[in-house]
Amino acid sequence: MKFGYQKALTGLALASALVVSSQASAASAIDDILSSGELKVCFEAGYIPFEMKTKDGRYIGFDIDIGKHMARSMDVKYVPINTAWDGIIPALQTKKCDIIMGGMTITASRNLSVMFSNSYISIGQTVVIKPELKGIIKSYKDLNKSEYTITSQIGTTGAEAARKYLPKATLDLFETSADGVLQVANGKADAFVYDLPFNALYASQHPDTVEHLSTSFTYEPLGWAIRQDDPNFLNFLNNYLSQIKNDGTYERIYSKWFESDSWVDSIQ
Repeated sequence: MKFGYQKALTGLALASALVVSSQASAASAIDDILSSGELKVCFEAGYIPFEMKTKDGRYIGFDIDIGKHMARSMDVKYVPINTAWDGIIPALQTKKCDIIMGGMTITASRNLSVMFSNSYISIGQTVVIKPELKGIIKSYKDLNKSEYTITSQIGTTGAEAARKYLPKATLDLFETSADGVLQVANGKADAFVYDLPFNALYASQHPDTVEHLSTSFTYEPLGWAIRQDDPNFLNFLNNYLSQIKNDGTYERIYSKWFESDSWVDSIQ
């Protein structure tokens, strides 16, 4: 009789532990977002046209508008958190923000640290060269020589692409994309490897100092990153993305930032 009673208690304890474990695993960033009334979003301002800072200190851009719309859909406040790129995943992991909406490329190595939503846009790496190389450099492959100096931004897929595809060239990395491309514009480097949208806009604004080779040589799907083990938040994000891509919202925001340059004069 005593043995049966102890067995029953053990069963109850195990069941209780399973319930606690299940509750713990079910915890989602959504709970914190709804309880705090805030959607805290990490990004690094300066990635044109995804997230930028205006002359009067506001944050604007493609990702910013989608983030604000997402927050309204959740009936919470959008809270922008401008974060240095090399510390953006640690910021997410330590709960300084709930999500990274900052033009982050989905890669296998990053996927070991974060969960990604379905891709919301695909881009690729292109090359900006100094004008003196026009006609000499016809493809990124032509830059794979020891005589050339390539620049890019620390911690980006542009830097990874330069290392992978241009191993013979000298690679100099900078804290920001603006600093990296400026080296080419000033004649201190031969080429800059970075994302197509940024390079295309920069080249259109500086036609006398750089030349853009506009054919992408990588495929890079961008996704929203969240902390690991959060299927509830991931489910929300993928369904939200499907909704805005089919109700006209995504197309409207895309057109504003990629098919018009009316915003250019407002940024720093």
